[in-house]
Amino acid sequence: MSRIRSVATAAALHRRTLLAAAGAASLTAGFGLALRPGEGHAAGASARTGAGQAPVADPLAQSRTLSTGETSMARAVSSAPYTTGTTLAGVAAPRTASGYRRLGDGPGWKRVVRSELAAPKAGRDGRRTTLAAFVQFTDLHLIDSQHPLRLEYLRSTDQHAWRPHEALTVQGAISLVERVNSLHGAPVTGAPLRFVMTTGDNTDNNAKSEVEWFMKIMSGGRFTPDSGDPRHYEGVQNSGLKLYWQPDTTVRDGDKHLGFPHIQGFLAAAIREVRSPGLKLPWYSTVGNHDALPLGCYAHGDPYLAEYAIGGKKLMSLSAAESTKLQDAIKNAKDPRGVQFRDLLKAHTRDMRSVTPDERRAPYTPAEYLKAHLDPAYTGLGPVGHGYSTANVDAGTQYYSFRISDDVIGISLDTTDAGGHYEGSIGTAQLKWLDKTLRDHEDSYAVVFSHHTSKTMDNTRPDPSHPSERRHSGSEVIALLVSHPNVLAWVNGHIHKNVITPHSAPDGRSFWEISTASHVDHPQLARVIELVDNKDGTLSVFTTLIESSAPHRTDFGDLTQTGLAALYRELAFNAPGANMTLAGGAVDRNTELVLKKG
Repeated sequence: MSRIRSVATAAALHRRTLLAAAGAASLTAGFGLALRPGEGHAAGASARTGAGQAPVADPLAQSRTLSTGETSMARAVSSAPYTTGTTLAGVAAPRTASGYRRLGDGPGWKRVVRSELAAPKAGRDGRRTTLAAFVQFTDLHLIDSQHPLRLEYLRSTDQHAWRPHEALTVQGAISLVERVNSLHGAPVTGAPLRFVMTTGDNTDNNAKSEVEWFMKIMSGGRFTPDSGDPRHYEGVQNSGLKLYWQPDTTVRDGDKHLGFPHIQGFLAAAIREVRSPGLKLPWYSTVGNHDALPLGCYAHGDPYLAEYAIGGKKLMSLSAAESTKLQDAIKNAKDPRGVQFRDLLKAHTRDMRSVTPDERRAPYTPAEYLKAHLDPAYTGLGPVGHGYSTANVDAGTQYYSFRISDDVIGISLDTTDAGGHYEGSIGTAQLKWLDKTLRDHEDSYAVVFSHHTSKTMDNTRPDPSHPSERRHSGSEVIALLVSHPNVLAWVNGHIHKNVITPHSAPDGRSFWEISTASHVDHPQLARVIELVDNKDGTLSVFTTLIESSAPHRTDFGDLTQTGLAALYRELAFNAPGANMTLAGGAVDRNTELVLKKG
């Protein structure tokens, strides 16, 4: 099958338009939005089928409606690409050489053409038409930094297990929303940005407080990023422990010895009310391990851990030896259900400090996560459910597909494993559903979204809800995707690093895997992705990285929402133990990724 889309008849298009306008689409378990981005509504009753089974109706086909005044979604490209507001124009860079390094304006990152999958042909700039353009957020890790069920004390063995900027994740994420809202279309083609997709770890600790903040950041609103005592912060940063940066005091903690500043009023500012304008685009959501599992690694079900999360005690320090043992158990999946972790907490009951209990810190279930997305209060510019539907709630699935444009479908996978551990996989039902979805829409290009990368899908322990179902690794997903010539890209996160990988089969079928750095660790990025037809037998996928809208320079006296967002970036750059390679190489940043049609 060629990657050139077959032309539908005018009558077929007219019927699809009528069906979508009437809301006549039917959803199935694992199947998501009935209408395409930009229309802001999900319509249709759900038809209950088993996960992975064929849909009763085809919401993707029914959603293939045309925008008012458009004759095709393949829009002619703009004659004037832009760089303003992207990392092509400039990137935050250190302006001091040692100690705590202050940031300022640095040079941009040039675009690199990658030709591993196809040779770029001269003159393509003038021939291109746009298939779609959108934005990827990933690994926002919105953190309730006062939550009892956290692992800050692992810093006694691993400096980067706790990061000095963790109290500012909300301000940083709002600034990223503001950046997207300021963009005037796609940087290369000038085409309209159709939506934002978050590829998981939207929250950090599977906490209801965090998911509420996430929904309000994305859809807009005022809220206070605080839990526990509403009068003041209660956590490691006012504990007096020298293991952590104590910003409000002159205590010579370990971070101040490295040059971190004393900022009076920092903690009060961090938990002050914020306002998010919400995205001026529709947005979709993909689930990550930190969204699905407490601490991103432990299976649900332990009543002690659930009660500890909302309780009035918090462990803030642990010996290096015990921390090393706990970290080893997490990294090597020796305790996926958290039994040893629970026993460790019980053994240190007398070492815990008192904090204010708060029911809002309770872990949320997959169903509660879906219902938060479906809540009308968080619809924003849509779509209702942000990809998820009541069919997902009924079937207990968190994967779906949706129409990106006339020529492109999107597929959001759930690569988390409810059995525990932070690496991923997918079950047989989902793998079959993925295969069928791609076959059913072979006349459309496809972009696949997930949280985990292909290399981090090696956790094949059974899902407790489906103990007899086989789990499948990333290599198996690659083999399936490369067997479908309509797959252009697999977009994901999880590793907190920019990495772009070509995948191909002996018969020439190919796609690009695009992994993007997080917005919690330096360099705190998101990515604009543009799909174009070069009209010469090749396609190109353009990737352009963006930073938040916060200024590169910081002012320790500026504790406004914007000032804190700028400080969020600078603190992340200086975080002890930070991996300074997460920006990736030039070939993983701003790129043109060429591939053959068919």
